[in-house]
Amino acid sequence: MNEELLILFLIVIIASSLQTSTGYGFSIVGTPFLLMVFPFHEAIQINIILSICLSSVMIYKIRTEIDLELLKKLIYGSPIGLFAGILIYLYMDTGFIKLSVGIIVLILTILLISNFTLKRTGLKDYTAGGLSGLLTTSIGVPGPPLLLYFSGARIDKTILRSTTLAFYLFIYTVSLIMQIIFGGTHSEIWISSALALPALFLGVVIGQMVFKKITQKVFLNITYVILIFTGIFGDY
Repeated sequence: MNEELLILFLIVIIASSLQTSTGYGFSIVGTPFLLMVFPFHEAIQINIILSICLSSVMIYKIRTEIDLELLKKLIYGSPIGLFAGILIYLYMDTGFIKLSVGIIVLILTILLISNFTLKRTGLKDYTAGGLSGLLTTSIGVPGPPLLLYFSGARIDKTILRSTTLAFYLFIYTVSLIMQIIFGGTHSEIWISSALALPALFLGVVIGQMVFKKITQKVFLNITYVILIFTGIFGDY
């Protein structure tokens, strides 16, 4: 096993374990490290392909826990963000937007740790879906808007995990199709993704075991760590 493949395996095991246990984390943790191994567009598409596989594996088991009304609002709010994000992916300086996202996430994380709360509304649900769509097609990381919003609204961890995984299956699939149509793809991306599947499945098993053992308080603490990580590596 060459060094690049070993690093890919480790990244995917850690990121998929976190995603399975919390509903977040695969892209947030995985993408910065994938970018250290692969060129930008390659890393983003590998991340999206593996995220689709992960969500597909999980969706049947968690289907009864999904908040369907919330899921619909997230999906309906996403198209504007998806189309804006693909323009950023193709033409704009991604370094600038990643730095901006990192700064915003750090500020909002400090507010959440300080027990800042958000009241959930329909408009905010749609907005969270739109922002998530924008970040998915542009940098392959849909999690931060949802993580900030749902943590601030103190949504139950089971509903949060299930609904976000269902939304990810939709948003990643649409994003990948858009990226392929407008920006193309190549065989190395799909080969690397296929080679990482065993690590992905191992991470799912580990994450399921962890999820059964964590309380809502521990869940929130993990959320804060993920957000801080995202903010610090916002300019990766």
